[in-house]
Amino acid sequence: MIKVDSVWYEYPSGTVALRNVNLIINRGEIVALMGENGAGKTTLLKHLNGLLKPTSGRVEVDGVDTRTTTVASLSRHVGLVFQNPDNMFFCTSVFEEVSYALTRFGYTGEEVRRRTEEVLKAFNLWHYRNSSPFTLSGGEKKRLAISIVLAWMPSYIVIDEPTTGLDGWGKRILIDLLLNLKDSGRGIILSSHDVEFISDIAERVVLLRRGEIIADGAAEDILTDPALLEEASLLTPQIPSLLYELKRRGLRDLNHKCLRLDEAVRCLSAILGRDGSNWRCDGV
Repeated sequence: MIKVDSVWYEYPSGTVALRNVNLIINRGEIVALMGENGAGKTTLLKHLNGLLKPTSGRVEVDGVDTRTTTVASLSRHVGLVFQNPDNMFFCTSVFEEVSYALTRFGYTGEEVRRRTEEVLKAFNLWHYRNSSPFTLSGGEKKRLAISIVLAWMPSYIVIDEPTTGLDGWGKRILIDLLLNLKDSGRGIILSSHDVEFISDIAERVVLLRRGEIIADGAAEDILTDPALLEEASLLTPQIPSLLYELKRRGLRDLNHKCLRLDEAVRCLSAILGRDGSNWRCDGV
């Protein structure tokens, strides 16, 4: 597990970015960190692989204290994808970007080629393998940045704003890959403002505000609480917003805590009947 224990962090400028943060993230779960800009999400993510060290408190990755371990060592276990993909690129080709990290982690020859080809094909980037990373579109750069980390399959995969630049197809591919990684026992930590994407994938949501955790719980509880989301400067996802409005207008027994379309259809069908003949809704 990753354990964040009473962590405070103050930047050299004097800005306190994290305030007594306590958090446990287990392998095999998908956790979303959410909140307004400046809430401390990225600062917290950078603590998970040792890029930042706590001003006070401690962070442990599978029992290893990040304060006494190198970033290079921690990165093998905690792969971090930056919000800006350009910060991860320095090779002359897409293929080299992925294969470089594998080589540094001790993979050789055919294994490097196989893993690089596999992950680039998964993200539909294989045909760009000889191109410069800096010539790619914004969405393609994001997919490449994620590919670089997924190639060596760390125990924990941390992605800052995973959907930036991704279209609907790219989001769908990413969701499928992350769910498969979760099922293989890896921990997934995402920082995002995209409530619709998080509704589709996260099991647990942690809300931050001004460097403090203000809520930590099941996604269906956090993302269907308008007052709590407003406190974190987030909008309620569309499906629970619609269900809440239907409940307010007369469907008293409707469960408005459904996040996904299939769940919402089942909830509505149970109340309305298949043909909708049982619907009596005020104002409609």
